Amino acid sequence: MTLFIKSILPYLNNSFIIFFFILTASSLFAQNGIIRGKVFNEINNEPIPFANVAIQGTATGTTTDLEGKFELTGLKHGLLNVQVSYLGFEPKLFTEIEVSGSRVVTLNIGLRETEKKIDEVVVQANPFQRLEESPVSVKSIGSNEIARYPGGNRDISRVIQSLPGVASTVSFRNDIIIRGGAPNENRFYVDDIEVPVINHFSTQGSSGGPVGIFNVDLIKGVDFYSGAFPANRGNALSSLLSFDFIEGRTDRWAGRFTIGASEVALSGEGPTFKNSSIVLSVRRSYLQFLFKVLGLPFLPTYNDFTLKHTVKFSNRSDLTVLGIGALDDFKLNFSSSETDDQKFLLEMLPVNEQWNYTVGVRYRYFTSNGTLVFVASRNHLFNRAFKYRNNDESDSENLLLDYSSAEIENKTRFEHTFRKKRFKVNYGVNYEAALYTNSTFNRISIADSVILIDYNSRMWFNKYGFFGQVSRAFFTERWSLSLGFRADGMDYSSETSNPFKQFSPRFSSSVAITDFMSWNFNTGLYYQLPPYTVLGYRDNNNTLVNKDNGVTYISCLHFVSGLTFNTKKNSQVSVEGFYKLYNNYPFLLRDSISLANLGGDFGVIGDEPAASVSEGRAYGVELFFQQKLFRGFYGIVSLTYVRSEFRDKNNLFIPTSWDNRALVSLTFGKKFNRNWEVGWRWRLLGGSPFTPVNVEQSSLVNVWNVNNMGLPDFGLLNTERSKVAHQLDFRVDKKYFFKKWNFNLYLDIQNGYNFVFNGPPNLVLERDADGNSQIENPTAPINEQRYRTKFIDNPLSQLIPSVGVVIEF
Repeated sequence: MTLFIKSILPYLNNSFIIFFFILTASSLFAQNGIIRGKVFNEINNEPIPFANVAIQGTATGTTTDLEGKFELTGLKHGLLNVQVSYLGFEPKLFTEIEVSGSRVVTLNIGLRETEKKIDEVVVQANPFQRLEESPVSVKSIGSNEIARYPGGNRDISRVIQSLPGVASTVSFRNDIIIRGGAPNENRFYVDDIEVPVINHFSTQGSSGGPVGIFNVDLIKGVDFYSGAFPANRGNALSSLLSFDFIEGRTDRWAGRFTIGASEVALSGEGPTFKNSSIVLSVRRSYLQFLFKVLGLPFLPTYNDFTLKHTVKFSNRSDLTVLGIGALDDFKLNFSSSETDDQKFLLEMLPVNEQWNYTVGVRYRYFTSNGTLVFVASRNHLFNRAFKYRNNDESDSENLLLDYSSAEIENKTRFEHTFRKKRFKVNYGVNYEAALYTNSTFNRISIADSVILIDYNSRMWFNKYGFFGQVSRAFFTERWSLSLGFRADGMDYSSETSNPFKQFSPRFSSSVAITDFMSWNFNTGLYYQLPPYTVLGYRDNNNTLVNKDNGVTYISCLHFVSGLTFNTKKNSQVSVEGFYKLYNNYPFLLRDSISLANLGGDFGVIGDEPAASVSEGRAYGVELFFQQKLFRGFYGIVSLTYVRSEFRDKNNLFIPTSWDNRALVSLTFGKKFNRNWEVGWRWRLLGGSPFTPVNVEQSSLVNVWNVNNMGLPDFGLLNTERSKVAHQLDFRVDKKYFFKKWNFNLYLDIQNGYNFVFNGPPNLVLERDADGNSQIENPTAPINEQRYRTKFIDNPLSQLIPSVGVVIEF
């Protein structure tokens, strides 16, 4: 069920369309752009003097001074590609660097030493990174690629849906489904600090939500791993997303004001004291006001803030302080209750309050041949929901749900990376103290009866781990090998306390067949803890049920192999095959369904009896083409065939909820003169399996009075499949560059040809002319009486036009 925007978005920005007019005046002051920065050895931060820094495709360039610093001046405003090279180091190409008069672009560029023989005159820089430990399944996205993405609504979770192996739910949510894995199998890092929650109104026990909490104006770039996870990152089965946030300006204070489709944002950056800077951002939604005016039955409000403070003590050490938080409030609008859909939503949706934050520090010290990193952080998620029958709070007997839960984690990690001769070595340890609390009062139905779940849980966990990885290149770096491991444990039970039971080896190999083509391979055994909702569940006798059931770490064995081809025109083609084998997944005993099928809806998942007995597999092939900005063009072609299957209660492999099979994403764009830019994206999502509603059970009066919705018939788990979904998103940008400020106006249209997609239909009550529900057999015994019900459509796609304004000063 979609809780947000399903009814509003077709109308949300129609009133703003008249403001998107065609502007053709030339930009002023278009030749005063500046790029400055420093080039250094990435392993020890030592400056590299006399390195070449040039604007790709032009004669504009310079060399670094003795301190590795450089400055390019008199640059034309707009997007430029910057190429950096120095003999003995692997050249780099940075694409889509936006130059303007409102700010000096700062590029701090780390180069990696290499044994390759590089021509002294012609240097071919590659915008696509290849890591020794992760030579496959890694993709990178830059800040401008994120901001201008058609249909992305300035939300990173939607932007990565253009990458291979990435699916999503066909609704207004940000669930990330990677290579057939559930949404709770992903982990997120910002500047090496783990951020568990990246969406507003997040599903506890999973990772999705309707809106991201990151202001994309602060994102410098994202590295996306769909496999080949490095050993210093644990507790993930399907993906890692590593975000780099920008550092604040050190010359003066500057800001950016943005009005988007659903919120208003203000960010600022500038110097604090010597060799330090800060970045600040606040955002607030305004949808709640529009929802109320338009008479929708729910009123969501979200706010978020971000802070990043950077202190550079010297060339040898620096400190990063990070703070990210969100405050969400979800209320019901009882004045809107005319239609069947409105009544259904009002009766089914709980009132919800949620907030979360992550605060952390990262200290780095650079030695003569490596880097020491220490990270300490704290994150806290609070989730509260309650629901009364008929929304009548005057009588406690009407209480159906009163849920309050918190997840608090205090984390530390130390790691050391160094290079010695041809070896790259990384090793470290991590420790975490976590607190989980849960107060649950919940009336639920099992078969045709209603029971009460009433318990309180408060648990401390100690988690610990260690890791190491060694990589080496052979034959003048034409062949590289990497071998790593990590081991994790926690004091939950005897099944989880011994880290060697979760020993996680991984191996990678990459062979350069030619200067532009390579064959890459990775295999690894990865472990992840079940969500706290599973670990901390208790019954009414306060028994820790799932501990007694032997719940333990989930494991997933990966095999990935493929070919990569880089061209001389900033593009890359790759094809990869993958196979994932799951074991010890929580199997929910009440519903006889694997937790691997859940996570794509709102609320809480995993808060029930479970056992670690579920097995599954996912496999497929991906074809990927990416054209970084070259002569004004850019684009992505992503084709994936994926199968995702788990064993059911009869021990038979059946499709999971994420078995979309066909995933297609085509994204193209063009920069025109006078700073116009046009982009479009077409995507196709294969039909996803779903479980039909058990009408006979759901319509029972005593059952419906508790659930107020149709219940899945898990005896027919995923036996039906939705139709194929597809849509076209389109975006037009016009930018103005002035002497001290910039102005960007954009029009973004999602689902441009208004493809109509209906999700699984909703079961609702039949009502008379006065709006009263009807009982079809009123003379039957009370436990056999049934409501008259019917199905109504559940539209999950709409044409959504929106206009946005970005002012940078």
